[in-house]
Amino acid sequence: MFCFHYVLNLFSLSPRSFARAARLSFFWGIGMNFYMEIAKLRAGRRLWATLIRDNFQPRDAKSLLLRTHCQTSGWSLTEQDPYNNVVRTVIEAMAAVFGGTQSLHTNSFDEALGLPTVKSARIARNTQIIIQEESGIPKVADPWGGSHMMEALTDDVYATALKFINEIEEVGGMARAVAEGIPKLRIEECAARRQARIDSALTVGSGSVFHHVWYLSGDGVSVRESRDPEAAKKCLAAIEECARSGEGNLLGLAVDAARARCSVGEITDAMKIVFGEHKASTRMVSGAYRSEFGDNEEILGTLNRVAEFKKLEGRNPRLLVAKMGQDGHDRGAKVIATGFADLGFDTPLEVAQQAVDADVHCVGVSTLAAGHKTLVPELLKELRTLNRPDILVICGGVIPPQDYEFLFKSGVCAIFGPGTRIPQAAVEVIDSIEKSLETLRQAM
Repeated sequence: MFCFHYVLNLFSLSPRSFARAARLSFFWGIGMNFYMEIAKLRAGRRLWATLIRDNFQPRDAKSLLLRTHCQTSGWSLTEQDPYNNVVRTVIEAMAAVFGGTQSLHTNSFDEALGLPTVKSARIARNTQIIIQEESGIPKVADPWGGSHMMEALTDDVYATALKFINEIEEVGGMARAVAEGIPKLRIEECAARRQARIDSALTVGSGSVFHHVWYLSGDGVSVRESRDPEAAKKCLAAIEECARSGEGNLLGLAVDAARARCSVGEITDAMKIVFGEHKASTRMVSGAYRSEFGDNEEILGTLNRVAEFKKLEGRNPRLLVAKMGQDGHDRGAKVIATGFADLGFDTPLEVAQQAVDADVHCVGVSTLAAGHKTLVPELLKELRTLNRPDILVICGGVIPPQDYEFLFKSGVCAIFGPGTRIPQAAVEVIDSIEKSLETLRQAM
């Protein structure tokens, strides 16, 4: 939908600018629902061609072609029995190729544990090479065309997508919808329902045995100390100048800066000086997790624990769900916020000042970009500076197990890795808050 509105803007500038539409490309995430993912790509291709043809009547048929890059799923990867993730990635990669993707990114099997190693990245890369060069799958265009099942599924996906597009148009277009947070809420609702199905065992994930694998652990301090400071400074200055003048290639300069070992935060800050910072609207889905999970004994037991806490303390347990640093992976944070809210927690979503202002019992830091060893200690230090060491800090996300001890010694009270069930985590958080409050009462 974004691409369609880019085309509208190009066409409004000049009909000649429409030729650039043929250069636009999409980015698709590919999950484990094999047939659905193939149908999604087929329906998307038909939808793009229909929208472009009916609205612009292009002279060049190439403008009707949908170009897309696909990436295999991250949320389908499991921390338990991680070698099973190789098979999951193969299935998702094959769905993308059957669907006609032009390029592909295959995730490494250990990305639910930490940064991928050279070995795991090589396996992921070779997965693509084997599919491309040994399987023969890419030699046939649209091999599922004509299948009654696939054509019916494609028609269904197409009709549903067209319905969503019409709804977006009714609110004033994609730009207005994004400003109001509509697409984001739809995505979060879908993620919350999916997580509820996983937690309630309606969606099965194979493998429960933990196998030892080697992890990479980020060390930003040593990287910063070992880089050439003048080269890094020069690269950042070039980015700022390019942003200010509008001349040059920001992406190329960002790549140069990364090679000079500048951090993503430093690169972003250099552009932020000129462009400022976008503040997205923050809204939260309500009820999706609980309705999908159902009111079974576990859910009702968790709700009773929250009710008992409120009776004792005079208010619901309050958790601030926080993302810090350059970490755009927000599925986990949003799912936790939605799930905990459905279980009775107050969950102001967004870190030390926010936690103090919101008078929370606990801050839950979601980290998936290897920033936990830097950002979490800084948060704990800032809470002490604000005279609120009583606010608990818990962590969740992709954290290498060998970093757990470091975080616990820093002051983190609990860590929830991939595969944690939300009702179980909610009870553990309540236990930690109650223990902390009792300790404070005894000290008074």
